[in-house]
Amino acid sequence: QKGGVGKTSTAVNLAAALAQGGLRILLVDVDPQGNASTALSIPHQAGTPSIYDVVINDLPMSEVVQPCPQVRNLWCAPATIDLAGAEIELVSLVSRETRLRRALVEYLAHQSAISRLDYVILDCPPSLGLLTVNAFVAAEEVLIPIQCEYYALEGVSQLLKNIGMVKTHLNTRLHVSTILLTMFDGRTNLARQVAQDVRDHFPDQTLNVVIPRSVRISEAPSYGQTVMTYDPSSSGAVAYLEAAQELAERGVTEKKES
Repeated sequence: QKGGVGKTSTAVNLAAALAQGGLRILLVDVDPQGNASTALSIPHQAGTPSIYDVVINDLPMSEVVQPCPQVRNLWCAPATIDLAGAEIELVSLVSRETRLRRALVEYLAHQSAISRLDYVILDCPPSLGLLTVNAFVAAEEVLIPIQCEYYALEGVSQLLKNIGMVKTHLNTRLHVSTILLTMFDGRTNLARQVAQDVRDHFPDQTLNVVIPRSVRISEAPSYGQTVMTYDPSSSGAVAYLEAAQELAERGVTEKKES
């Protein structure tokens, strides 16, 4: 729920890294700022068919999904500034918490065996409004990026309470499957302490890979790119590639066990 911890950076870079590894990925931008759409060079100016039209006007998701021009096997359902008003408009709508889920289920049902998606990644806004609730109801897993600073830890307990409420009342499948440590600076004692605290509290969910502080990760969106294409050899790109590999391997293991 804290801004600036790397939610969008993690969403777009993991999506790009998984796609570069050969998986078929859909990124759904649920944040009115549309930063994920920007990072993937997806047009999202006002009036563009977007997640707003899907959630509010029942437009089929197939009519808003666009291919990412820089990365094969990666598609994006963009967000426009119209989404900023969706919080208010959703209040009076029928089934307001499940509208994104129904649209996504319908979209996935029409995927052929050849075009079947491996992962759908939902990039959420940094607040628990109806848009975030829609994302939680549509999802099965939650990935929490935790910045290696003290304030980021404070928000996690409240987030877990909110996830618990959604799980109890709206989506029993929802669970926190993955935690990724971001903006890690190994030179500071605080970063190492926060990382250790997170691993102590969430030993099974926390990925082994940590994402370092990286100027390249911050620069990439201004060029309409993820760090994976902007500077593939940078420390940030390598870290996200390793995180994506670890995530994919966990997914394969879970499928075998189930």
